[in-house]
Amino acid sequence: MAEKKQRLVLSIIDFLNQSVEDGTVKADDKESLEVAIQCIGEAFGVDPSDEQQVSRLTVKPATLPTIFDVFLKTREKVGSAAPASSSASTSSEPKPTSAADKAQAEKFKQSGNALMSAKQYDQAIEAYTQAIALDPTNAIYYSNRAAAYSSKNDHLSAVGDAEQAIKIDPKFVKAYHRLGHAQYSLTDFRASADAFERGLKLDPNNAGLKSGLENSKARIVPDDEDDSPSDSTTPAASRSPPGGMGGLGGMADLLSGMGRGAGGMPDIASLMQNPQMMAMAQQMMANGGLASLMQNPAVANMMNRVQSGGEMPSMEEIMGDPTLRNLQSQSVRRDGWRKINPHIREFHMTNYHNGFLLRVAE
Repeated sequence: MAEKKQRLVLSIIDFLNQSVEDGTVKADDKESLEVAIQCIGEAFGVDPSDEQQVSRLTVKPATLPTIFDVFLKTREKVGSAAPASSSASTSSEPKPTSAADKAQAEKFKQSGNALMSAKQYDQAIEAYTQAIALDPTNAIYYSNRAAAYSSKNDHLSAVGDAEQAIKIDPKFVKAYHRLGHAQYSLTDFRASADAFERGLKLDPNNAGLKSGLENSKARIVPDDEDDSPSDSTTPAASRSPPGGMGGLGGMADLLSGMGRGAGGMPDIASLMQNPQMMAMAQQMMANGGLASLMQNPAVANMMNRVQSGGEMPSMEEIMGDPTLRNLQSQSVRRDGWRKINPHIREFHMTNYHNGFLLRVAE
């Protein structure tokens, strides 16, 4: 867990313990608060009895109440210093950063860069934050902190810093790269493509931006592919079979929903219990298709392989056999699924990541 969070937790525990000791909490609530303190410490890995850990995490002589008091006073001062009218706020300009603050901010930035090289991302973020506190008008500091956030997979924070860097300096090309990378990592590919395109308008020859734009566009799903399978009304006859499956689409869909046996083939018991498969077998027996199937050399080789103790071939192996593919395609065209179920009007096949789904319209 980040050391900064543990420092905050230790400060909270110290505040609660002090509240118990100074009588802020009623005696009746003391036991409940002590249990809460113990739970908080265990949840965040903070042990107030561990002197070594306490010495590393403590913020003393500051305490949580004093830190909070400073925050409130600072906010009040900033609020009272705000211009009374909108016209005054428009004409007012931020106080320029002194040369000394700029120099110190650069040191913090260099420290952050060194920490990034050492993959100490939390410490690098703290260093860049200190640089920003001294010079909040420097877009590089926000851009560098965005890179640190992305390195620890905090891409939302990276987006915020990259956008702030662009706001400060719209011509800072690297900020667009940071923004595009963060949006891509969040799988917002349209936003990432937009960021890379904006950067390329400033630097058309930037190889990194070009690569990022190409990758983002490759991952964008067209609007007409966002519809769910149930929204489609296009008959299957007008579609090309998915995945280069030829005429095996219907058979593959039927088999994909059954239990798997050796070689990725469906479990035989499941096949025999499936009414559609039984109806298909009966139809093939009635019109002589089964005898023709068993005489096919490819099928005979497959059965000999199984009888010799080998495994059933995988679905991928069957799909890749042109003889079996043509045989099944001919069988489907000759007999038709409607002879098995006269109520079937059309088929819809949808290609998914791990198989095919057959939807039957009745």
